[in-house]
Amino acid sequence: MSDKKRVLFLCTGNSARSQMAEALLRNLAGDRYEVSSAGTHPKGLHPRAVDVMQEIGIDVGRQSSKDVQDFLDKKFDYVITVCDPARQQCPVFPGAEPIHWGFDDPAEAPPQNQVQVFRRVRDEILHRLSLFIIADR
Repeated sequence: MSDKKRVLFLCTGNSARSQMAEALLRNLAGDRYEVSSAGTHPKGLHPRAVDVMQEIGIDVGRQSSKDVQDFLDKKFDYVITVCDPARQQCPVFPGAEPIHWGFDDPAEAPPQNQVQVFRRVRDEILHRLSLFIIADR
């Protein structure tokens, strides 16, 4: 049995924000956390998420979008929603501490600004995760 705390990141599409959060936390503190991500309406990994994560040396290309329904029978210590619609549609996970971090949807940025917005959101998630890890000691 693992002593790692279990974390589920949840957004609507499980295509960008929750995928980046999953990979970042695994990279930052995978020895302390078992990390998953899912979407309320999964739609596939966004190629820009793959690109901006690769820029910082993290390969998310093998990750896939998952449906939150597939996790309903799992136990988590934290369920972290990363967008407002997911917060509103998040099922109850008994025993899990619900946390909400609202990040902009980088996929909704205009094509000419999309890479910059993906980078900004990635960096915002990284900052928030750094604070989370420090606080969760």
